[in-house]
Amino acid sequence: MIDPFGRSITYLRVSVTDRCDLRCVYCMAEDMTFLPKKDILTLEELDRLCAAFIRLGTTKIRITGGEPLVRRDVMTLFQRLGDRIGEGGLRELTVTTNGTQLTKHAAGLYAAGVRRINVSLDTLDPATFTRITRWGKIEQTLEGIFAAKAAGLAVKINAVAMQDVNEHEFDRMLAWCGEHGFDLCLIETMPMGDIDGDRTAQYLPLSMVRSRLRKHWTLEDTDYKTGGPARYFNVKETGQRVGFITPMTHNFCESCNRVRLTCTGTLYMCLGQDDDADLRRVLRAGASDDELDAAIREAIARKPKGHDFIIDRLTQAPSVARHMSVTGG
Repeated sequence: MIDPFGRSITYLRVSVTDRCDLRCVYCMAEDMTFLPKKDILTLEELDRLCAAFIRLGTTKIRITGGEPLVRRDVMTLFQRLGDRIGEGGLRELTVTTNGTQLTKHAAGLYAAGVRRINVSLDTLDPATFTRITRWGKIEQTLEGIFAAKAAGLAVKINAVAMQDVNEHEFDRMLAWCGEHGFDLCLIETMPMGDIDGDRTAQYLPLSMVRSRLRKHWTLEDTDYKTGGPARYFNVKETGQRVGFITPMTHNFCESCNRVRLTCTGTLYMCLGQDDDADLRRVLRAGASDDELDAAIREAIARKPKGHDFIIDRLTQAPSVARHMSVTGG
């Protein structure tokens, strides 16, 4: 699949649910209304769509949510997709999770063929964790992280950088990740959905964070990539890596290889644009594989050059109305 700007689309992010057992302040409102069951694709429908993307050249699938591991029987989807890892199919199946369900599912993920996972952890301070997640307990996530490590999964910690919330913690988090063999990826907050807060108060440019880290750590250039948008550096003192995802200060659109499929079957060709393709309608109209493939190709042909994210005090409305939990993290 080649988009209008010559980019090869090989990476599909699949949201399997809009539901989550946390309410992180940058992701969703506290009082969320979730989608009715009839609007959500069945696991069989999600599997069929993933199979179509693999036929068309997708080599990496990341399962996301909401919190993907709260969906009932979701491990059956991991098992089916894991069966497609190999020659001419997927090269990698992975997942982004908040870690709360990993004590239950880490071993099953490894058995299904998952080898790397991303865990969202914005702080190591229990009180700050509860404040960011609105009701979460850090112990549950930490137990999940170490269960994943014990199961043989490589763990990358994702942290959203927020001004006056966790910006003083990144040295500590880098040291903690180094101690336990985890990479760390820092992410700029993005203007998506009504989150009951002022985004200008949250926004922290990662150029500033990187500059601060260099005072205590040696960040060495590397060509390491995972297929996503992060720019990585080796941390000389720990032997691990730190990555920076910067949609605001330096967008990564020129090398975008990704599209996002929501749990309703809506395909978003760009995280920061509202143009979409309704693949649920195509599926439930009884489309053949050829018709489904054609619908996907038509959508990829509309993939835009890039997003239009902006955060400033004159632009209080989000750049896109949908929450990150709906789109898929």
